[in-house]
Amino acid sequence: MNKLDDTDIKLLRLLQEDATMSNKQMAYALHKSIPAIHDRVRKLKANGYIKKIIAILDRQKVGIGLISFSQVFLKAHTAEVLNDFEKEVSKFSEVMECYQMAGSYDFMLRIATRDMEAYHVFLRHKLAVLPQVNTVQTYFVLSETKSDTKFPI
Repeated sequence: MNKLDDTDIKLLRLLQEDATMSNKQMAYALHKSIPAIHDRVRKLKANGYIKKIIAILDRQKVGIGLISFSQVFLKAHTAEVLNDFEKEVSKFSEVMECYQMAGSYDFMLRIATRDMEAYHVFLRHKLAVLPQVNTVQTYFVLSETKSDTKFPI
């Protein structure tokens, strides 16, 4: 499955919109048989197009009141320092996303915490104590205009 056909793309769009759809519902929507849809989903998973099926939670209802973005500047840029930082920061449940960046800082983190106090504890006792970290500059989200998980395929 090196190349996706129109049906695969439509199937991926449907799954991005609602991964709880049954094979029967997707087959009906795409005018295909249920076994054909089942086989395509299996192949899309096997070939890595579908990494995992998840539930997206309402962050407020689960007690996550603060989202922040932190720019992290490291002390050095050797492969060992970069790898060690990525390994350590990946362990923190508060870190939702971690991206190595080109530009004036090294990494961008999206961090989810209960509140400002929880962020403060995270920063002081987890992130800032990593030996690779030189500086952390954080921006706090005031409102969320758009948050999407769908890729434009």
